[in-house]
Amino acid sequence: MSLRGKTIFITGATRGIGREIALRCARDGANVVVTGKSAQPHPKLPGTVGSVAREVEAAGGKALAIQLDVRDATAVADAVGRAVATFGGIDCLVNNASAISLTGTLDTPIRRLDLMLAVNLRGTFACSQACIPHLAKAGNPHILTLSPPLNMHPRWFGSHVAYTMAKYGMSMCTLGMAEELRAQGIAVNSLWPRTTIATAAIEVHFPEAILRASRKAAIVADAAHAILNRDSRRATGNFYIDETVLREEGVTDFDQYAVNPGTRLYSDLFLD
Repeated sequence: MSLRGKTIFITGATRGIGREIALRCARDGANVVVTGKSAQPHPKLPGTVGSVAREVEAAGGKALAIQLDVRDATAVADAVGRAVATFGGIDCLVNNASAISLTGTLDTPIRRLDLMLAVNLRGTFACSQACIPHLAKAGNPHILTLSPPLNMHPRWFGSHVAYTMAKYGMSMCTLGMAEELRAQGIAVNSLWPRTTIATAAIEVHFPEAILRASRKAAIVADAAHAILNRDSRRATGNFYIDETVLREEGVTDFDQYAVNPGTRLYSDLFLD
């Protein structure tokens, strides 16, 4: 399994899961289009498109760094055009960019609702739309979106209905586009972690105890790598869970991914 020479376009790649996926692809010798809003160092958060691009090249890949706000459809189209002009095409799109606010209806300002819908749902749709004509020319094309299975239990709506709608919007893109693009051989799948992942979002929005009971982003990156290497005509329309994917690939040691091996893990949102 290798992505050598393939071009992987990743949104939200400056830190966390997006960065880990970029580096995993780079170790294969892939061309990685590193996109994200951060072009200058953030006072509290690590990573810029430039710094991750340098890490990609140090890991053995080729990189193109593009500052990108996925809410801007014109900028998305321009970024995809630059990627194609640089590397000759696009083989895989990873929709990772996402905004979060785990707040109830009265505590969610409309501007925050707009942000989540624009980044999560609209951004996923816009990036997919822009990449599809190029994916259709690729040998084993994939769209992989970091979004959960469509679990309609009321518990996942009651506490943070705005965020749930925004994330499920991404998942509905997977459901619909997988069927729409099936005949073209373009795989469209979602990937979600079984446990919380130790990212900045977990640090900000969850208690420290949950961070300690999380796994590292590398587990999602390894699962994404496995999916992107699967036959696009056979592996489509799935809502994958990272641990399940890796067990299918023969992985048995999951302590390697734990922030604190031996600690009871905390299940992620949307999974019963």
